[in-house]
Amino acid sequence: MFYRHAIDDALDTSVGAKGLSRTSLDHELERLRPALDKLRQWHKDGTLPMLRLPAARDDLAALKPHARRFAKFKNVVVIGSGGSSLSGKALMALGDQGFGPAKRRPKMYFMDNVDPATFTELLARLPLAKTGFLVISKSGGTAETLTAFFTIIAGIEAALDKATLASNVIVVTEAADNPLRRLATRLGCTILEHDPKIGGRYSVFSLVGMLPALIAGIDAAAIREGAASVLDPVLAATEPAALAPAIGAALSVGLARERGLNITVLMPYVDRLDTFAYWYRQIWAESLGKEGNGTTPVAAMGTVDQHSQAQLYLGGPADKLFTLVIQDTAGQGTPIAPAMLGGDKALDYLANQSLGDLLLAEADATAATLVKAGRPTRIIRIASVDERVMGALMMHYVLETIFAAELWGIDAFDQPAVEDAKVLTRQYLSARQQT
Repeated sequence: MFYRHAIDDALDTSVGAKGLSRTSLDHELERLRPALDKLRQWHKDGTLPMLRLPAARDDLAALKPHARRFAKFKNVVVIGSGGSSLSGKALMALGDQGFGPAKRRPKMYFMDNVDPATFTELLARLPLAKTGFLVISKSGGTAETLTAFFTIIAGIEAALDKATLASNVIVVTEAADNPLRRLATRLGCTILEHDPKIGGRYSVFSLVGMLPALIAGIDAAAIREGAASVLDPVLAATEPAALAPAIGAALSVGLARERGLNITVLMPYVDRLDTFAYWYRQIWAESLGKEGNGTTPVAAMGTVDQHSQAQLYLGGPADKLFTLVIQDTAGQGTPIAPAMLGGDKALDYLANQSLGDLLLAEADATAATLVKAGRPTRIIRIASVDERVMGALMMHYVLETIFAAELWGIDAFDQPAVEDAKVLTRQYLSARQQT
């Protein structure tokens, strides 16, 4: 395993009344036995093709020519909403995109909102002839993606020409008649197929996540290896009690049902997992918030939120499950030489310590403080952040989400409330045209 998953401090034997009992945890895990059979069947018959991606490599080979073409651009802009953007954006933590593009790789931008000021500034700053655009919408009818694409089209055609537009754009959408496909065909853009059976929030291991990763020089095959390290034991198991994603789901659902803990906080002590926490927030919320079920996911960041949220977490309502993702950063960074402290006794605790030492100490101290305050806390520990670790963490939460949906008896793959809002948005825009 590329991570260690510990839930002891979320049980009543550690944190008291708000913790889940071992009996209740075992009961929820026992209820997941049918889910294992269902997952195996989905994998076998292709009902859920996402489950076959960790073992696949042919599709990555087919993507590489497109990645090489886009890698020659100075910038690449990914346009998509929800998982169509968050999938690739979370994976950028594996490169050095936070401080600029990798050597001989483009700078990646993920435009997942439709604020006109942001697009105006983007188009004014980027050299459009040296910028590739990756436009992603499974349905091909996502209003935000279409409107953003039309804005890009207008900007490129005003500054350059239609031939440049066609060569600088790749569209990812399903193989069906839809507005985005019709538009891309009319413009002469490259069109890549989005599997219609893979929803946007579950698409990170598909071309939606893999193509941006390949463009950025990230090892997509290693991401899938990490995912397989979590998925394969699940597909082979007949007993859920030893499976980390099943344990996580049983814990979350059990605490919600029996202890009223309806908020779940994911708090990585790793800057590179910041967007990963937001990716988790979407998959958990959109998959499980149905028919009065689900828990509210909160993305936090250590050590930042020790200075903004920790007072609420420790002194506010005891209605949260905390998951801390802690990397072993001991010894990382430059140690502080004792002479630098100037003899100040108040700073003696920093002598010979580094940023990595401080980060790890603060993570462990936060976990201990949460437990002392009776707050159910689970810990995920990792040695590093690389492709295999990221693939493993993402597959863990994909499966944990599916298992939680099975426990709540809901469909993890639809989003009826979101669809209602989309219909109403179109009605508002149509009404505005008539005024």
